Amino acid sequence: MNFRHLPDLIIRQANIVNEQRQQICDVLIQQGRISKIQPSISGVYNAKNIEADGAWLIPGMIDDQVHFRDPGSPEKGGFASESLAAAIGGITSIMDMPNTRPPTLDLAALHYKKGIAAQHSMTNYAFHFGVSAENLDIVESLDPRLVSGIKVFMGASTGNMLVDDPRILERLFANVPTILLTHCESTPRIKQLEAFYRDQYGEEIPANLHPKIRDKDACFESSRLAVSLAEKFGTQLHVLHISTAKELCLFKNLPLDKKYITAEVCIHHLSFDDADYASLGHLIKCNPAIKTANDKQALIEAVANSQRLDIIGTDHAPHTWQEKQQSYFNAPSGLPLVQHALPALMELVANQQLSIETLVRKTSHQVADLFRLKDRGYIREGYWADLVLIRENNQNQSVAEQTNYMRCGWTPFQNKTFRYLIDTTIISGQLAWHQQQPYLNCQGQALEIDR
Repeated sequence: MNFRHLPDLIIRQANIVNEQRQQICDVLIQQGRISKIQPSISGVYNAKNIEADGAWLIPGMIDDQVHFRDPGSPEKGGFASESLAAAIGGITSIMDMPNTRPPTLDLAALHYKKGIAAQHSMTNYAFHFGVSAENLDIVESLDPRLVSGIKVFMGASTGNMLVDDPRILERLFANVPTILLTHCESTPRIKQLEAFYRDQYGEEIPANLHPKIRDKDACFESSRLAVSLAEKFGTQLHVLHISTAKELCLFKNLPLDKKYITAEVCIHHLSFDDADYASLGHLIKCNPAIKTANDKQALIEAVANSQRLDIIGTDHAPHTWQEKQQSYFNAPSGLPLVQHALPALMELVANQQLSIETLVRKTSHQVADLFRLKDRGYIREGYWADLVLIRENNQNQSVAEQTNYMRCGWTPFQNKTFRYLIDTTIISGQLAWHQQQPYLNCQGQALEIDR
């Protein structure tokens, strides 16, 4: 991409939400970057003007956890479809998980995925590297600037990527060369509970028992183990998709730069609870499971009013509608979420459960800081122009009335009408989505890891 030839853009009279404050300003974008932020910008000719009229302008969401299914599962998603959907949902940068086919367990697989993204991704991109029992030598010798993080599944049905041998885990935590991300669930406890409920229901276990099988104790036991290993070895640890109130005590209520153990919460754990299984069934089956209303409320309060949960992600994990209609043990876990990411989170803002400044901090600022993303995550002069303009949904357009760009073709938010919509998404200075129209020539960039 030759950024010198990009047309200039001016966003006029936007309510900029950035670094814990709001201000009405114009923003000039030139050669992919933010050139000026001023109360009024004049003397720029031949620029495309976007009239914000006081709408919120925020740095785009940086999603630290997506499964774009590329390579390996084209019927579920790929970089072209899922990055477009992400842009429509206000996501400007993503970090893709390693459990593709083949999994990202060696440098050849990593470079292959980077090549796919370079060709097809509208969003900016980076990749997490996977861990298995056989690739620790590769993990330990990795250049930390090549990857956004190292991902280990400490409990989940992930084939050869499940790592629960204590000796392997100790070696990993002691020698991992960069930030370590963990999926924490206790496999022995889950297997025990699966057997208990299979004895009662056979293969037809009701969907609402998923949070009883992958319960709060399965999460807590594994998260506590991960935190204890990080404390023992001084590992920079990031625990993904916290789903229970019980786990919150494991994380310190400190600013991001004052701790080396951090935690993420995902949109679906802030949006749904176990009462929703009655209407959505396996459509909201995910690992870790969506749990009780009390858990959901505790997570919302922790995001809004404390520093125990540092980042909000999606864990976008699309499966086909047909797969999700199967019986409990056959229906796969995971939800397609990127297209409705920021509108869903803006419901918390509309309900006055979360300030928009905190939303920006935990979807953008702190993601860039934690993963050391160069010149991303803030609205600052000289930074890349990754921006999202959010307007009220004055037409009361429902999700069902909107085109679904995710390849799987369905969403758990199908019956929702969000109070805010994404008017414009700008990625590395390029229009990606504007007034209900995609700009398919937008080309995302590889995120520069500044370690």
